[in-house]
Amino acid sequence: MAYQGVPFALGLHEVAEGCHAYLQPDGGWGLSNAGLVVGDGVSLLVDTLFDLDLTAAMLSAMADATSTAPIGTVVNTHANGDHCYGNQLVADREIIASRAAAEEMKLVPPAMMAKLNAAPGEVGELFRSFFGDFRFDDIEPTAPTRTFEGRLEVDVGGRAIELIEVGPAHTNGDTIVVVPDTRTVFTGDILFNGGAPIVWAGPLENWIAACDLMLGMDVETVVPGHGPVTDKAGVVAVRDYLTTVLGAAREHHANGVDAFDAARQILREMQGNAATRDLREFGRIAVNVDAVYRCTDTGYETPNVIEQFRRMAEIESRAARG
Repeated sequence: MAYQGVPFALGLHEVAEGCHAYLQPDGGWGLSNAGLVVGDGVSLLVDTLFDLDLTAAMLSAMADATSTAPIGTVVNTHANGDHCYGNQLVADREIIASRAAAEEMKLVPPAMMAKLNAAPGEVGELFRSFFGDFRFDDIEPTAPTRTFEGRLEVDVGGRAIELIEVGPAHTNGDTIVVVPDTRTVFTGDILFNGGAPIVWAGPLENWIAACDLMLGMDVETVVPGHGPVTDKAGVVAVRDYLTTVLGAAREHHANGVDAFDAARQILREMQGNAATRDLREFGRIAVNVDAVYRCTDTGYETPNVIEQFRRMAEIESRAARG
């Protein structure tokens, strides 16, 4: 089944033989995708979701596919909660992540997100504007049971699945999941389709290299961490976005321009470009330029996460007001 036949609709979709994508429109903040690879008598789950209700609904949607091939292994592609907070519901399975991702999961537990959503005043209003639709209160952090560095091959009922660590990029420990026999790759948040990528860790060069790695693979179907299923054209679009941001941010940094001012200038240029003007979550440019400055200048002080979200919200609010 070619990716063109996969509608961007909520639910489980077979994208190749025995390979399924669980999609959550519109792919914005917290609305991530997951994957299921079905082997002979056993399956592998790629990522859980942002809260227990969403993860339970996903597992229910997978019930027909897993009735004769139960999930035996879970892979968390990275540490962001929308790809691992649901681990509690699969705690009795083997859960694999890169060593760096496993360490990073400790830094932002669900209780922290619950506290930010419940905070009084402007901080609470800010975080609820991003994450108010999700419920973090009852989540028990569930860590990976197995970690790796570099590459790891996993047998899933006779199917050889390749886990390739490509971080630090989006986060400190990003992993892509390759299914060679169907020319399919589950990218985690190394790919956003329809929304701007966000560089929490960097450097951008690593992320660009991860895109080039996928473009050099024999893959046809690409399941992004957010947005519709795509092919290599989606990978090219993300690589081009990151390359543009990297070059422009370096130039502004060399000219002594403040990072937030540089972000707004680069965004104006991007919104004049047909390839990038319609990206959702375009306020992420503030975090992406900040990542370039941080990786370029060891003396640069990164704003705290509350300020980063405030800047993203400000950019998008100003754009909405015209």
